Amino acid sequence: MPIQSSRQLRIVQVAACLGFVIVLLDVSVVNVALESLRSAFGANVTGLQWVINAYALIFAALLLTAGALGDRVGAKRVYMSGLALFTAASAGCGLATALDGLIAFRIAQGLGAALLVPSSLSLIRQVFHDADMRSRAIGWWAAGGGIALAAGPVIGGVLIGALGWRSIFLINLPIGVLGLVLVARYAPASTTPVLTATQAQQNRGLDLRGQCAGASSLASLTVALTEASRLGWTHPLIVGAFAGFVVTGALFVWIEARSPSAMLPLTLFSDTTVSSATVIGLIANLAFYGIVFAFSLYFQSVRHLDPTRTGIAFLPMMAILVVMNIAAGRIVTRFGARTLTVAGLLVSACGYLLLLSVSATQPYALLAIPMLLAGGGIALTIPTITNATLAAVPHTQAGIASGLLNAARQVGGVIGVALFGFFIRDPDPARFIDGLHVALITSAVLLGIAALIGYLGVKTRTGDDTPALACIAATTVRTSRASR
Repeated sequence: MPIQSSRQLRIVQVAACLGFVIVLLDVSVVNVALESLRSAFGANVTGLQWVINAYALIFAALLLTAGALGDRVGAKRVYMSGLALFTAASAGCGLATALDGLIAFRIAQGLGAALLVPSSLSLIRQVFHDADMRSRAIGWWAAGGGIALAAGPVIGGVLIGALGWRSIFLINLPIGVLGLVLVARYAPASTTPVLTATQAQQNRGLDLRGQCAGASSLASLTVALTEASRLGWTHPLIVGAFAGFVVTGALFVWIEARSPSAMLPLTLFSDTTVSSATVIGLIANLAFYGIVFAFSLYFQSVRHLDPTRTGIAFLPMMAILVVMNIAAGRIVTRFGARTLTVAGLLVSACGYLLLLSVSATQPYALLAIPMLLAGGGIALTIPTITNATLAAVPHTQAGIASGLLNAARQVGGVIGVALFGFFIRDPDPARFIDGLHVALITSAVLLGIAALIGYLGVKTRTGDDTPALACIAATTVRTSRASR
């Protein structure tokens, strides 16, 4: 069914945004439920880490392949499959009676998220043929995700306080069903080109060997970092998991270097801006997601705040994400990508250092400004490196480059939650605060290293269409050839 009116265009846009919104909502909303989950299931820190990371792990591991799948079978089909799976898995999370079951359904949520996020953007690019309208639609898509990420802790706190922790998952059901109905009724069927045998061979496939090796490597690293807090670094499982990470990681590089249809062409890393931005994105998310996890437990376990007050406590750190994402798109042309990247990382590092004053009795008012700086610096950096990455590659590689950056950011988030969870594993308040200080110092040091990488590696190019690219900001995902 062709799109015939502006009303239909807007409905498809809203439907695509709904899926993206609930995916990013679930990235941040679960953090304020950690203490409720600990009480409900008798979970330790390792179990809580898996509730967060099971979702992020699958999301990160399958992001690039899901985009390629959408290219093959059509964005509408993949989007509806992903949203249906995500919605069903959300129901499973809300009805889970054991921690293992909750983690299993979180894995299913991650699979659904990986399927629907690239295809949600593909749907928008498919139906908006006018470049200006498409740019505005993508801007609203990105803004909706940013708002969901920022509002997640507050929404989650209110829901948990009123209805219990299960409500943060069950709220996805009406949103998911609405999105499915709207897409099924109003989105046109995706067309996939008929290729000759030669074209099919040249066309990017799913690269299943590379996918399996990459996912295995990431899973091994996540197991090692997460379970180390429970088993210790010398436990055979931890040593074996690290060894598996090294072996499968090397295998992934070997496969990608020799595959004509590589999921991740290694030639991308020959550009210093792309390689630098990838490392910076990983470090930025490692610090941000790791500290959000740590401070969620601090507010709830050490300060004994209820979920609603915990969500409100995160408001400065989260709300600044939206403000600075918009600001980055406006000022990057004036200062340049390198300057803005370095400045954002150093501002964030200063915020983390100022948070070292945190204690069991620290007045919250003294934490608000450091949290603003910590979140604001990251929010200034991510759109800037996204823009720099897209400007550094040919148009034909824009999708895979943005997918690489966002996959690296998801991996950073997984590592951050696992590593910082190890630092704060002791429930004793005094030792918890000591571990939190270690996490903050680690964040500041890593962000300082990232700033140096940005100074040496990120290039400012003239003639970039920065405002248009920056509207995609931190939430751009792989679209590959979906705009065909």
